[in-house]
Amino acid sequence: MELLNIECLGKRLRLEGSMAGWQQLFWDNQLVSQKSASPENQAFHIHQFDLTLHQPPIQTVPTSTETGLSEPASATTDNTKTISVRLEVDVSWQPFTLDYSLLIDEEQITQGQRNTKDIEQQTPEMPIPKANKISLVGLASLGFKLLKSAKVVKALLAGASVAAYSWLFSIEFALALIACLMFHEYGHIKAMKYFGMKTKGIYLIPFMGGLALSDEKINTRWQDVVISIMGPTFGLLLSIACVIAYWLTGNIFFAGLAAFNALLNLFNLLPILPLDGGHILKSISFSMNSVVGLIACVAGAAIGVFVSYSLGLALLGFLLLIGSIEIVFEWRTRHHSHLLPLDRYGQIFSAIWYLLTVGGLIGIIWMLAGTGDDMLRMPLEILKS
Repeated sequence: MELLNIECLGKRLRLEGSMAGWQQLFWDNQLVSQKSASPENQAFHIHQFDLTLHQPPIQTVPTSTETGLSEPASATTDNTKTISVRLEVDVSWQPFTLDYSLLIDEEQITQGQRNTKDIEQQTPEMPIPKANKISLVGLASLGFKLLKSAKVVKALLAGASVAAYSWLFSIEFALALIACLMFHEYGHIKAMKYFGMKTKGIYLIPFMGGLALSDEKINTRWQDVVISIMGPTFGLLLSIACVIAYWLTGNIFFAGLAAFNALLNLFNLLPILPLDGGHILKSISFSMNSVVGLIACVAGAAIGVFVSYSLGLALLGFLLLIGSIEIVFEWRTRHHSHLLPLDRYGQIFSAIWYLLTVGGLIGIIWMLAGTGDDMLRMPLEILKS
């Protein structure tokens, strides 16, 4: 991840690093210093390199001697200067702080400190993409431009989604279900805007839900957790609102909408990538530095599997087990991620938020299934399948 980006002698000095301990320092996008990962994972590093600056040559005219009879000739001397640059950094990962000091020829030029907020708000420097020399012509070019139009793609996907859900249900219920999906994705969009990220909008995908896209990449696992969980959180709030509407009106339509919306959001919280739950649990478990933390995460998942099978929710328990195994296999690569990890408070808060959301959605499905209506029992039967 990008840890630091400051000005040095009119160029950008950029420091990249990871929890594994490796660091790379770039001056004007050229690698000038690097530190390898080490078992000790030292926090303090000194990057030192030399820059040779070439200045315009200076012309000198030698003085004439008393015996000289001819016109003196001018001489040119090469004026080069070597500058020593040293960057001292002290990194603490949980909670994240970075203290830095830049020295040029042993004279301190600047110093400062960075924290999690600075990482969240930064825009990482990206390499300039190479121009594509292959150009499409005629109808192929027109078709490519048409597909790149976000409005056209959104309209096509929305129409396909309406047709797909109308085939399974009625047109009225299909439109209501799409409204639920839009509300879920709006939760993701709201979280992206909270972090100051530019968004591309919402894309509906037939039989798979929706997708909220952003123009920018996340920098921290806290951003990943909040953006991922805000969709199901908005979905839970909408299901609660539909249940209240059902109690007030007695209209079974609102109860069915609440149950199926809760089911969709519950599946989104399964710990399987690229679902929301996969991002949340991966961010929590990958932020833990010790094996004890991983064991605690696995134990929590095992309890979830046991409870699911005890309640007869076989499908939920099976998918939870698969997702947990996936996280365990990828745990060793956590130090190589470019995302800033959660601190201990963030891990606990994220886990509680996740469990409360899952519990609320299961509670709504279970409660509505007890009304005796066959349609309202369908989400619970799916979980038991």
